[in-house]
Amino acid sequence: MAGQRIDAYLICGGKYHDFDFARVELLKLLGEHERIRTRVAEDFRDIEGIAAADLLITYTCDVVPSEEEQRALQQFLRQGKRWYALHATDSVISWLREDPLLVGTPRSAPLFMEMLGNQFLAHPPIAPFEVRVSNPDHPLVAGIEPFTTTDELYLMEHHGDIEPLLHCHFNGTVPEFDCSDWRSDDPRLVLYLHPYQGGEVLYFTLGHCRSRFDMQPLLEEWPQLDRCSWELPVYYELLRRGISWAARL
Repeated sequence: MAGQRIDAYLICGGKYHDFDFARVELLKLLGEHERIRTRVAEDFRDIEGIAAADLLITYTCDVVPSEEEQRALQQFLRQGKRWYALHATDSVISWLREDPLLVGTPRSAPLFMEMLGNQFLAHPPIAPFEVRVSNPDHPLVAGIEPFTTTDELYLMEHHGDIEPLLHCHFNGTVPEFDCSDWRSDDPRLVLYLHPYQGGEVLYFTLGHCRSRFDMQPLLEEWPQLDRCSWELPVYYELLRRGISWAARL
């Protein structure tokens, strides 16, 4: 209905990222739509607030909902609603030993990953890579040309039905992670749709960001400012399209 209010719920928080930056940028994009009103949190504890929302957007890292919260997310999707999951929403991280650092990605939240359609397992160091369109006829990526970004290239296992929209390639090893062997020519999905029990998830892996103090307590200061795909106009275009999709605009 014209003029109808749309309630969005943005969850932005966790570890090892500049969530202040990401939160502000996402709120700016949501604010471009006068019908959208947004509530903000750092985790999934507000079960009632999430249930009342029309759409969910998450930009988190190592924020794993409790079993009760996962069941509430499942019910959210069963109601036919849409969830736009960004970057490290799919991450569960454990540090396996101190020297050298080895990152574990335990499969300890299977329902959460089932809903998202993937589990993050590793990424090589931040470096340039090319992103290509998997389905150029889909409106979420129609007219998007191949582009090169400098970002975290996510390596994942996938669950359930997946409709690829953007992909890249990586064939090699990632010794910093316990799941280290990725020697294959399989496409690595960057953006995909995942229908789930009447609802749908749009997952977009790009968008790492980090500032000086975001690695504490592991490091006192991070030596550089990371903005990665946030520096590209095409990234903002894809974010805008994802928000419009989630809000059914």
